[in-house]
Parts: sequence; C-alpha cells; structure tokens
Amino acid sequence: MAIKVGVVSVQGDFEKHLQKVAESGHEGCEIRSPEDLSGVTHVILPGGESTTVGLLLRRYGLGSALIDFANAGKPIWGTCMGMILMAAKIEKYDQYSLGLLDITVRRNAFGAQVHSFETPIAMVGMQEPVMGVFIRAPIVTEHSDSVEVLATFDGQTVAVRQGNRVGTSFHPELAQGTAFLDWYLSLK
Repeated sequence: MAIKVGVVSVQGDFEKHLQKVAESGHEGCEIRSPEDLSGVTHVILPGGESTTVGLLLRRYGLGSALIDFANAGKPIWGTCMGMILMAAKIEKYDQYSLGLLDITVRRNAFGAQVHSFETPIAMVGMQEPVMGVFIRAPIVTEHSDSVEVLATFDGQTVAVRQGNRVGTSFHPELAQGTAFLDWYLSLK
C-alpha cells in the first residue's frame, strides 16, 4: 500500500517535512483544510508558532478533522509546535490544543531562539541516534502510563509515543537522512 503523508501547511516549517517525505520515496501533500486529509495515511504536524496555528486549526475546522483522523486509528506525529498542539495540557498557557497525547508540555523549555542547539538523541526502537535539532523546543513534564518515553535529553523527556501518536521536541526534518521519518511511516 502506498503511503500518502499529509503535512499540515498553515504555518511553520512544513516545506522541510515535505522535502523529507519526497527524499524517503513517499508521496507528500499539503494539508490546509479537512478535505485535504482524503486518502492520507499519515499526518505530520510541523514546528511553527503554536498559538497562531491553534487559532487557524480551530477557525477552519482542521483541528476537529485531525482529531477525527487520529481517533480513526491513523498515525499522527507532531514536531516541536506539533507536539505542543497534540498535548492534553500546556503549562502556563490557556491555548487551543488537540489533546491527542496524554502529556503536559512546557513551551520554550531550553530557552529562546538564540539557545537553539543540535545533539544526537538515542531513541527507543532505533539502532542509531537521531540528530535532534532543538529550536525554542518544548519538553514533556508529565505523562500518563499509556505514554511511552522514546527519548530524553539532559534528564528531560523530548520524544513520546502513545499508540501511533508521536511527539518530538526536536526537528528530525532539519537533520541529515530520513531514519526517524522512516520509523514513523512504519507505524500503522
């Protein structure tokens, strides 16, 4: 079965995800409306600005469509802002979220843009470390027992999985290779 990957494309670094999907040999498409999810097997919710994207998702009905997509058992992965929007709770902020991961996140946990960094991240289920690119990255501060911690950095949880729903604090799409994307696309 062909994998058609939808990348939410209302704001943020969606173009880099689409490039990685093409590099991995799969079909990528931009998701801007609920109708764009037709035929999509996997969704990526990229990095960006969570308050703005949350407002746009709610305004155009895409948030409810993404919740329906995930509740139908289809895989969805959020990077950085995407993980924030997938969280059940966001510390110190009363903003829109999809509530797709039973986690609490802290925004900008490593500091401002000038504190961005790259480091290899050991991931559960992957033989080689993934290069983690952290840009105003969140961390997971709490999670339910149904959430598996996939990676930590400096004692902080930076990647989680709950069934076929995945969240990463970092941006694998900005690093070399497609190992993390390939792992994600193996989820059914």
